[in-house]
Amino acid sequence: MSIYLDYNASALVRPEVRDAVLETMSPGGNPSAVHALGRKARARVETSRAAVAELVGADATSIIFSSGGTESNAQAIASAIAAGCERVIVSATEHPCVAEAAAHAGVPVEVMPVNGLGLADLEWLKVALESGPRSFVALHHANNESGVIQPVEQAAELVHAHGGWMHVDAIQTLGKIEVDIRKLGADTVTLSAHKIGGPQGVGALVVAEGHSAVRIVHGAGQERGLRAGTENVPGIAGFGAAALCVQREMAEGADHSAWRDAAEARVKAAGATIVGEGAPRLPNTLFMAVEGWDSPQQLITLDLAGVMISAGSACSSGKVKPSKTMVAMGLDHLATGGVRISGGWGTVEGDWVRFADAWVAAWEKHQSRHPSGVKKVA
Repeated sequence: MSIYLDYNASALVRPEVRDAVLETMSPGGNPSAVHALGRKARARVETSRAAVAELVGADATSIIFSSGGTESNAQAIASAIAAGCERVIVSATEHPCVAEAAAHAGVPVEVMPVNGLGLADLEWLKVALESGPRSFVALHHANNESGVIQPVEQAAELVHAHGGWMHVDAIQTLGKIEVDIRKLGADTVTLSAHKIGGPQGVGALVVAEGHSAVRIVHGAGQERGLRAGTENVPGIAGFGAAALCVQREMAEGADHSAWRDAAEARVKAAGATIVGEGAPRLPNTLFMAVEGWDSPQQLITLDLAGVMISAGSACSSGKVKPSKTMVAMGLDHLATGGVRISGGWGTVEGDWVRFADAWVAAWEKHQSRHPSGVKKVA
């Protein structure tokens, strides 16, 4: 039987979410309608809005539901520019949906470097803010590949001291560590349902008090006029159900870091480099790399062994592209050999053990077949 350790890409859908989606789909109803089915659909949307808001320490009126994190990140950038920001600053390890939206925003874009641990260079940010115009600064709460948790609170202090807009992509951290918009000091935060066991295709932009959003999807007046289009009621209901599950798990103190750490120790002893080691990291995430064994080859080998993980680099047209995160960290020599292992709500300790068993055995076999082409790393 295969095991799934790719929760950072998309979590397995929770049973509670499936039930909520099906229960909402059965009666139907447009949440903008005034009849009984419309009112029932509206109630499901607003109940879910409240659950998501509570999960991030926000007021329900601050939640704008969307098609996902990509749309919400784009809306945050557009909103900041409409509010007077004349420059966008993104971290070097930011998710492509933020970097690409910034590149098409119509204002100058600067890239904030990271150090060898993958942490944002706040000294660079301080100088940049002092010497430039009012800025929108995007710093993800944690990197999607390495799981490195960024110093968002300190960055927010710098940004606000210079009248800027602090945006936090918290898509990878929701459900894994605390996400509180007030504690983070964020002006906007993006979320995505499918990272916490909800449906794909549903996300949210959270807007802090005192700020306003502009719509980038035009039409009718849904979402208080901030996001046109009939709401995805079943998806939103699933998002709300997943949020309730996360609240329960966080209250129970669910933490898989010990399982991750044990697997990490085994692969490191076998010769893997742990990317981001020494920095604060998400408890569910292991990003590792070796020289001489490219990511797609590792993925195929592990998949055949019944272990599903993902790459730290993208494979396109038969060519392995270096991991953007590792290149930014100065790990160019490893940037085509990274793999990411990430657990979630359905993961058990034995999954991490099985991964470590499979990877170590496969790596040793690869070394025996390619003794001259493999460089072992410390």
